[in-house]
Amino acid sequence: MKQWVQKLINQLDSELTSESDKSEKSDRKSGKAKPTSPKVSEERATLLYVLDVLNKNLIEIDTHPVRRVREQLDEFTRELVSSEKTDLENVLFRFRQFFSQYRVAEYTYIRKSFEDFKGIIWNFVEQLSEDVRDDQAVDSSITQNLEELKEAVDTDSIDVLRAKSRQFIDFYVSQASKKEERRSKRLKGIKKNLDVMKKQLDKADKTLHLDHLTQAFNRRYFDEKLREQAALSELSKTPSTLIIIDIDFFKKINDTYGHAMGDFVLKSCVGLLQEIFGRPGDFVARIGGEEFAVLLPEHTAPRAAMRAEEAMTRIRREVFVHEGAQLKFTASMGIAQLASGETIDQWMKRADAALYNSKNTGRDRQTIAPGSPDFHQVA
Repeated sequence: MKQWVQKLINQLDSELTSESDKSEKSDRKSGKAKPTSPKVSEERATLLYVLDVLNKNLIEIDTHPVRRVREQLDEFTRELVSSEKTDLENVLFRFRQFFSQYRVAEYTYIRKSFEDFKGIIWNFVEQLSEDVRDDQAVDSSITQNLEELKEAVDTDSIDVLRAKSRQFIDFYVSQASKKEERRSKRLKGIKKNLDVMKKQLDKADKTLHLDHLTQAFNRRYFDEKLREQAALSELSKTPSTLIIIDIDFFKKINDTYGHAMGDFVLKSCVGLLQEIFGRPGDFVARIGGEEFAVLLPEHTAPRAAMRAEEAMTRIRREVFVHEGAQLKFTASMGIAQLASGETIDQWMKRADAALYNSKNTGRDRQTIAPGSPDFHQVA
């Protein structure tokens, strides 16, 4: 099995087998056989990768709630891993139908949101345009009255001049008063529209940057932040360290307690991480199903390891209670400090490899990736 395929299977924490493998699974539980990873072709692994990426970037849609979509994607994942070749065509047919329906719903949702926002902007522009037209009409009337006053000046009649002067003064005072009232009304309207626009932009920003379930930053924003921090670190010659975190045996939590408990665990874990890594500059993101990332500017790997140890201890000691059920869990971590000249992908791969080392050597531990400028192993 190719390395990237095995890594994907490990990432999905897949313990699924086909019907013919049930007896082998039973033997593994009793200690008669060693656990084996499901054999997955590169073609199926590519589809699993597509499902995984889609799962990480879901949007909360009224007609397609994220939890329900995630359950469907998990089901497709299980079927792709365990289905026989003869059943694969049926699985792919159902996935194509689901994917088509979801993408239409996703496009409709985004389009509607965009149209709503365009409507707000259009109303704002229309109001300003109307105000400009009103001001232009008033200015035109003032100009006309000024011309009439000039003509009165050229006459030899004091009575005509006196009458035109009074007429112009009354008109100008009246228009100035009305203009001030319109200006005050316009400013109130502009402020109201700007407040609405700000709320819409904040909502859009939140939707774009935050994970729908945990309210941690999402993968998309994490990728942006990682590039930004790498460039800043290189420019300022200051250290930056990345911690990748994975909840141990999360699939068993879902299988044993259900997705509601799994969601509760994810949210609780993020709450702890945001509390522990809550200093200015700290950045906590959800980058996968049960995988999180913490970006620590101006941190060497050993300093990040100390804070990671605090996080692991807090998680290990916490008792999580949800709907009468009590649960404890642990987390594994991989730590990598950005090396000089290193690319974003290389940085991520080292942190990822350190995480898998932690998971493969007992879990509930941290590993500093070789190649970090201040490298030393932490148990």
